[in-house]
Amino acid sequence: MSSRAPRIQLTEQQRLIRKRYLVATLITCIALAMVFGAIHVVQLGANRMSDMRAKASYDLKDEHKHIRAAGEDITRHQVHESQEKAEKTYLQAEVSALLPPEQWAEYDSVVLIPQGEFVMGTDSKRADVQNQPAHKVYLDDYYIDKYPITNAQYARFVVATKRRPPLDWENGKIPDNKLLHPVTMVSWFDAKAYCKHRGKRLPSEAEWEKAARGANARRWPWGDVMDPAKLNTYYNVGSTTVVTRYNNGASVYGVYDMAGNVSEWTASDFVPYEGSKAPRNLFKAKALVANTPEDKAMNVGELMEVEDRVYKVRRGGSWKSDPFSTSSYHRNYSMPHYASDFFGFRCAKGAPTK
Repeated sequence: MSSRAPRIQLTEQQRLIRKRYLVATLITCIALAMVFGAIHVVQLGANRMSDMRAKASYDLKDEHKHIRAAGEDITRHQVHESQEKAEKTYLQAEVSALLPPEQWAEYDSVVLIPQGEFVMGTDSKRADVQNQPAHKVYLDDYYIDKYPITNAQYARFVVATKRRPPLDWENGKIPDNKLLHPVTMVSWFDAKAYCKHRGKRLPSEAEWEKAARGANARRWPWGDVMDPAKLNTYYNVGSTTVVTRYNNGASVYGVYDMAGNVSEWTASDFVPYEGSKAPRNLFKAKALVANTPEDKAMNVGELMEVEDRVYKVRRGGSWKSDPFSTSSYHRNYSMPHYASDFFGFRCAKGAPTK
């Protein structure tokens, strides 16, 4: 016959004390878990901020030498920054053979935009404030590239000038199957240098907008109704596309890809239109600035307004944009040293006077 220890009978008060003790222990454990979890999250955030600051903290006088790319791998970024000139890329014979002569001629072609007035901006209450108000602008004749600059064209420029290739090219070569996609991961300074090399310039945002919407204030290059079959936007493809793909979305002048695909750099500073009611702080350029030698040494900076810097206007939306950001009047903007996988450009030039 087994013996069993007599069960201790607890009083009501003892049971209450034990219950309180167990609850207190449970609460303490939960609180400790939350504290340690919060510390871990803060540490992860600090590490991420350190990476971002390492990409963006530098003397602003050297801005044109730096490219900041959102989501960019830090090691890759540092390698790119260290290369003032292209170390690996195509040979001259290789780049010349990328396209047959007739294709080079087509992708280098320009379109004449005739002189005259057009309506720039919008009075739509649903539009972002930087796009308002609608106003008339007169432009003389000018030429604008029929297509955004392609990877093939930019490769020719890299070989001729020894400029470093875009960040997303592997070993200085165009990614597979993207020869005739618009070049991306180029800053405003890169775009300006390319256009100058070709005897052209970046278009003003007024020139860009007229080429996109015509003289009758179309909302999109083809008309006033959004049509996803006429542009590459909102991840409907998931990347850039060949610049000739959406020929049914060309503008009234026959200019391609003025909505979607890539958001295009213009020559213009981001300033308010005359009569704009947009808050002036919106147009103030902001950058990460290291205020002390210690901050510079630690790659630490604060996001501050920079009086001697301006945002540059980008137009057209991109393959990542929501459809309404591809409106011909919509203005986007970035610091000129920024680059992205949805930033591109095209060039323009004045037409001879008659």
